[in-house]
Amino acid sequence: MDALVKKRIKQVLKGDQNAFADIVSLYQHKLYQICYRMLGNKQEAEDIAQEAFVRAYINLHTFDPKRKFSTWLYRIATNLCIDRIRKKKPDYYLDAEVDGTDGLNMYSHIANDDQLPEDAALQMEFQERIQHEISKLPEKYRTVIVLKYIEECSLQEISEILDLPLGTVKTRIHRGREALRKQLNEL
Repeated sequence: MDALVKKRIKQVLKGDQNAFADIVSLYQHKLYQICYRMLGNKQEAEDIAQEAFVRAYINLHTFDPKRKFSTWLYRIATNLCIDRIRKKKPDYYLDAEVDGTDGLNMYSHIANDDQLPEDAALQMEFQERIQHEISKLPEKYRTVIVLKYIEECSLQEISEILDLPLGTVKTRIHRGREALRKQLNEL
């Protein structure tokens, strides 16, 4: 594909505008996906993708053929997305006073996410209970459960740490979860 793109770029630089249409058709879906993932808006993603192609066409003479065209094009689109995100920043500030209030600012509109003391105590009790039940598991299950869910290791990392095949790790995690579930249901 790189050879085809480089051939089309040479044609465009020689004046063949139709050759750029082939480049657009090769990259339009992927470029749109990148823009959509960054912006989260279909219309804006389409606009930015189109703008990226326009900028690439205008600046094609600056493209270094020793590099990948896709990387260059995606960088243009990414920069345009970042610019769009920056321009969409809100024009209000949390410290600003709210009109019609007596000295209240935007901070007063933010919900309090602090946990109630009763909820915190219940959660702590529940975590202690789970920890106690994990400690009652057989060692081979307890080890993989702790590594997976408490230490947040990947399956591959657990496999390497314990020097076990990946399939064995998966089986032990499954069986450990089932044993833990059974212990917790008996409470």
